[in-house]
Amino acid sequence: MTWVRSPVVQFLAACLLTLVVVVLATGALSRSAADGAAIDQARGLTAVLGRSVAEPEIPRGLVDGKPGAIDRFDRRALDRLLVEDVLRIKIWSADGTILYSDRTELIGSSYALGDEELDVLRDGGADAELSDLARPENRFERSLGGDLLEVYTRIESPEGDPLLFEAYFSVDQIQGEREAILDRFLPITLGALAALVLAATPLILLLNRRVGAAARERERLLRIAVRSSDAERLRIARDLHDGVVQDLAGSSFALSTLSSRADSPALADELEDVSRSLRTSMRALRSLLVEIYPPDLHAAGLSAALTDLVAPLVATGLEVDLDVTGDADASEAAVALVWRVAQEGVRNVARHAHASRMSVTVHAEQNLLVLEVVDDGRGFDPGAEISTSHLGLRGLDSLVRDASGTLVVQAAAGSGTTLRMEVPRQ
Repeated sequence: MTWVRSPVVQFLAACLLTLVVVVLATGALSRSAADGAAIDQARGLTAVLGRSVAEPEIPRGLVDGKPGAIDRFDRRALDRLLVEDVLRIKIWSADGTILYSDRTELIGSSYALGDEELDVLRDGGADAELSDLARPENRFERSLGGDLLEVYTRIESPEGDPLLFEAYFSVDQIQGEREAILDRFLPITLGALAALVLAATPLILLLNRRVGAAARERERLLRIAVRSSDAERLRIARDLHDGVVQDLAGSSFALSTLSSRADSPALADELEDVSRSLRTSMRALRSLLVEIYPPDLHAAGLSAALTDLVAPLVATGLEVDLDVTGDADASEAAVALVWRVAQEGVRNVARHAHASRMSVTVHAEQNLLVLEVVDDGRGFDPGAEISTSHLGLRGLDSLVRDASGTLVVQAAAGSGTTLRMEVPRQ
């Protein structure tokens, strides 16, 4: 599923997630704003009805409860007050007496006004709150169904007394107003986000192509560097083999011949010691040549090459277990990659592990060639240690991935290190 790792797919997924979050957040904020707008609209309608319709039609005598004044106000104003979403009308005096209501049973009843109502009577303006239908003054509103919003504002009687004009609205109707507001604003928000995604996607595609091209160029340069390094190492190995190694071999043979012809036993022993020293140096140099550049792996075999590779560690007393199988029908590229990774792993063990035991295993698993280099050394903490000792393997990791393989290093401080590489055999 390489498409999941595509930056474009990840960008679009992030955009989709952002879109969902924005829609949810915007929906919540928009609902709150829409509720406020709908309630403000109800406040505005109540203020208009109270001051422009009810207040001019209030006759003298209404504040005194005169039946003629109540009847006159009912005939002149009621039809113009119960408009749009208004379900009920009440007009209160400052002492809590209901002077008028479209439910005549309430006229003349007295109830205590709340602090909000008293504030509006004193300071003017308008306020709104959910109706408490359990209160006795709202008993006739229970039959209207659902929750109600009561909105009140201050008006004045012809006698100059402050009165409280109260209108009741259905909460369902308020929610309907909210949905209408949302229907106008949500398409704008979603459209803007969709336009942003559509505008950004081509830029991300272009950037992804440029990044991909840059990555491919880096990989190409890395392969060139590896090939150049191999060529230089091969040149150095050939120069050493054809020059210094041959000179040492010739000097060793010459000294052995001189020691056999020497007249003095002491001189013969000294010459033989020098000859043995030269042979030891020659073996060490040959081991170094194996490290500098691998032998012909298909001619000598991977097992023989790895045996030569670990020989210097065996000579130092390190216990080495070597087991190589499954490489007979593997491709040259796979075998060469196994050699390179094994070489780097063995080098790290020799230089940094301080191990007493190491195992190098090569085997086949289905269509894979698997290499494991395990040591019981001091290990390291992958989360805390970033050392140049592991840069060689990091450089090879790109080559392993190019070969559709995997390279994993497992380590813990004081618990040794395990290097495992899997690469297709063909």
